[in-house]
Amino acid sequence: NKSPLAGREGKFLTSRMIRDRLFKELDRNVALQVAETDSADRYEVSGRGQLHLTVLIETMRREGFELEVGPPSVIYQTNEETGQVEEPWEAVEVRVPEEYVGGVVDILNQRKGELTDMGLDEGEGMNIVKYLVPTRGMLGLRSSLLTATRGTAITDSVFDSYRPKIQGDIQGRDKGSLLAFADGVTTTFGLEGAQDRGKMMVGPSEDVYKGMIIGVHQRPGDLEVNVCKTKALTNMRSANKGISTGLVSPIEMSLDACVEYLAVDELLEITPTKFRMAKNPEMGKKKKG
Repeated sequence: NKSPLAGREGKFLTSRMIRDRLFKELDRNVALQVAETDSADRYEVSGRGQLHLTVLIETMRREGFELEVGPPSVIYQTNEETGQVEEPWEAVEVRVPEEYVGGVVDILNQRKGELTDMGLDEGEGMNIVKYLVPTRGMLGLRSSLLTATRGTAITDSVFDSYRPKIQGDIQGRDKGSLLAFADGVTTTFGLEGAQDRGKMMVGPSEDVYKGMIIGVHQRPGDLEVNVCKTKALTNMRSANKGISTGLVSPIEMSLDACVEYLAVDELLEITPTKFRMAKNPEMGKKKKG
């Protein structure tokens, strides 16, 4: 964990401790793979899907570790016969009430899915939609399906096969992030001004640092906002003194929601009590260079 707020809560902070813990996990977690990378303080952890990896992260968090994780990515392989790069696909079955079928089909089509079957479940009166979707498109699918169907969708997925990689990116989230403008402590005055720009993830009197993600922007693209500014105190009576605006309560982000939210150039900082997301400073350097 290299963030400015590192080391305040966790007991195990060094990369050596995290490395020992990951390799110790391999003794009983047979589906997990841990590989060392070019960097001494970065490890590549491979598992069977997002849930498998988030369970490990949650366990380490409760044990008192502090760490940073990047967004999940799928494992590609090269076909020995054709020489093509292949990616994993999953068979997905969604049970959903009839009025939300259109929304589900739309989301799965945006993620490059192929419709295989569609029918009606006689017993419960639910529609069943079956798709083949690239695993890349499955990252973050659950939350968008629940939003589109008001929490009524039941999703099952299982690995199907490896197929030739689809060209281009699969659409992820369509909105940018609100970033903290500077290091400091959030104020009610600063948050009142920022909440018009999107949905906030932090409340008042919370520590933030420059580049930390503090909310969801209502438009594509990132925006830096100053949530630490204080009201200028003068001895003049303010014209809008009687007007008071309330704070909207911030979004509570779980570990799963944070991992699904991450874009390619973002990191999730995990401590025993908090999840903080931020822009990856190394990616920022590359863009400027």
